[in-house]
Amino acid sequence: MKIAFIGLGNMGGGMAANLVKAGHKVNAFDLSSDALTRAKENGCATFTSVREAVDGVDAVVSMLPNGKIVASVFENDVLGHAPKGAVLLDCSTIDVDTARHVTTDAVAAGYDMIDAPVSGGIAAANNGTLTFMVGGTDSAFGRAEPILSAMGKAVIHAGASGAGQAAKICNNMLLGASMIATCETFAMAEKLGLDLQTFYDISSKASGQNWSMTSYCPVPGVGPTSPADNDYHGGFATALMLKDLKLAMEAARSVNADVPMGARATELYETFDAAGKGGLDFSAIIQSLKD
Repeated sequence: MKIAFIGLGNMGGGMAANLVKAGHKVNAFDLSSDALTRAKENGCATFTSVREAVDGVDAVVSMLPNGKIVASVFENDVLGHAPKGAVLLDCSTIDVDTARHVTTDAVAAGYDMIDAPVSGGIAAANNGTLTFMVGGTDSAFGRAEPILSAMGKAVIHAGASGAGQAAKICNNMLLGASMIATCETFAMAEKLGLDLQTFYDISSKASGQNWSMTSYCPVPGVGPTSPADNDYHGGFATALMLKDLKLAMEAARSVNADVPMGARATELYETFDAAGKGGLDFSAIIQSLKD
């Protein structure tokens, strides 16, 4: 297929490269010249505007920072410029209302569209092992699934338009809260004099086991390799976790959901981000809990 890929940041760059590896022809666009250079090195054709990139394609994939940008790009540069037969896939993490609004506009203009936010971080984006949570009609999902499968290990249809975004923010609210609980537990275990590897060996096989511990341990040298082993660089930035938590809080207010743990996690990540730690992996919050 001929696929336009819009947004080549930490996640999008690896995703576009995996589409090339799967045999697709990729038209890449980003505002960053460095990102375009990397995309070209990975086999993408590069363009200086979205409209040029979407001309004549079979599909458009976007990976953009927020809902306002997603709405602007699709409404101004994709709808009416990409061929009517193209399927549109927005893999950004944005608010549910914007996702539904953009999809409604796309359908009205004659396109199939899905929202398909991802889980897995930079390493999974580069390795093609992302999990996609997809919202949209059955027919749109059927068209999008082969494209998403080239970039991920799991593609799950969550429901109608906006359901992918709803699943993503619920998942990441749970992840943010569980990471903080894991971090504070290791910090307390250390102060109680426990050897952290020994504690990991115990808890990873006991009822306290969770993904933040056994797959993404926030302690250097303990468990599988994680950003903690790289001074908390790479992985999933604190600023991005905070963005997702704020989206979750917005969604919770809209449906009157009681989320005390999610709210407290948001407050703690806001403080950590305000201390200049937004560029570090979100597991680095263990530093503030130890202090």
